[in-house]
Amino acid sequence: MRRPLAQTPRPARFALFYGAFYLGFGAYLPYMPVWFEARGLSPEMIGLAAGAAMAGRVIAAPLGAVLADNARRRRDAVAAFILAAVLIFLAHIPAQEPWLIVALAGLAGGAYTGVIPIIDSFAVREAGRRRFAFGPPRAVGSATFVFGNVACGVLIGWLGDETALYWTLTGAGLAVLAALMLPEGRRAPAPARQAGRAISDLIGVLKANGLPLAFAVSALVQGAHGFYYAFSAVAWRADGVPAAAVGLLWATGVLAEIIFFWASAKWLRGWSPTLMLTVGAGVSILRWALLALAPPLWLLFPLQSLHAFSFGATYLGFLRFAAERAPERFSATTQAINSALSGGLVLAGATYASGFAYAAIGTAGFAIMSIPALFGLICAMLLSRREKNLP
Repeated sequence: MRRPLAQTPRPARFALFYGAFYLGFGAYLPYMPVWFEARGLSPEMIGLAAGAAMAGRVIAAPLGAVLADNARRRRDAVAAFILAAVLIFLAHIPAQEPWLIVALAGLAGGAYTGVIPIIDSFAVREAGRRRFAFGPPRAVGSATFVFGNVACGVLIGWLGDETALYWTLTGAGLAVLAALMLPEGRRAPAPARQAGRAISDLIGVLKANGLPLAFAVSALVQGAHGFYYAFSAVAWRADGVPAAAVGLLWATGVLAEIIFFWASAKWLRGWSPTLMLTVGAGVSILRWALLALAPPLWLLFPLQSLHAFSFGATYLGFLRFAAERAPERFSATTQAINSALSGGLVLAGATYASGFAYAAIGTAGFAIMSIPALFGLICAMLLSRREKNLP
């Protein structure tokens, strides 16, 4: 006899959602630019469409955070965002006009990526309350992301570039079903006096405890992935790398990320959030500088393993830092602001600039991403010094 859903362990339910979501996201992130190219968009328009997708977070992430932090059930906010993403991806199917595709890309990016800070803050808080490790459920998502990278890359080689959209749509549809299986995440409504002071309280939280510097590190280092997200598949294919190998390259990066998440739960507990942020920034500079040299395929694989730090360490470092510094009633809002900055404003700007960089210098455009990563390292070092000087 099967156990009722309510008795299913919470880590398994979060793992199911992360698995379904990142199955589609594994095609969306590397291959939607390939789909844009197949629909006839120029490099500059591809950069604009990819940037619009990132900029969608700027509006969607704060709205989602308000919804999540005020909803009686956090699960409802997750389900609403992922369902909206499915409907927008369906609207992509008949789209041919470039400016319509750019508009749809912005809406899809807002809905699809906007769910990430909501589910992350939900999962981190549940992990702390129920005493389970956040890393393993999130690592399941990374594993299905790898599968999406590889399998969709293979199918694109067999069936054509339109496959990217249909794989993404399928993964998003499965995530809707998985969202309904999440814990409800019920929360008591805030007392009236807290609700009335919510804005001033939020501003006070965001200005204190080193959060401004942490926001800056995360935004600059994650934003430095702009060329990678928008043009790595296009650039590597232009350099003669087959579509299936592109999928394997992305998979290598995420496999390294999975190892990092698992290690963080067992062997890296001694790493402080500021150390993770500093390491992530430093490795990011190295990664983009070396990829700009257009190394041979065999060398691309070890370079891709640096994703464990440029993304994984930065991502987990900020999650931990914010969880320690922000009160629970602002947990989703804090993560959403980080998402709006790192996955919205900075990443959108970097992605838009990447279109011109790729058109001008091709694969060497990776080097441009070392600039925001360098500023991120400076902010990380300032944050680390601040933490050491605390009484």
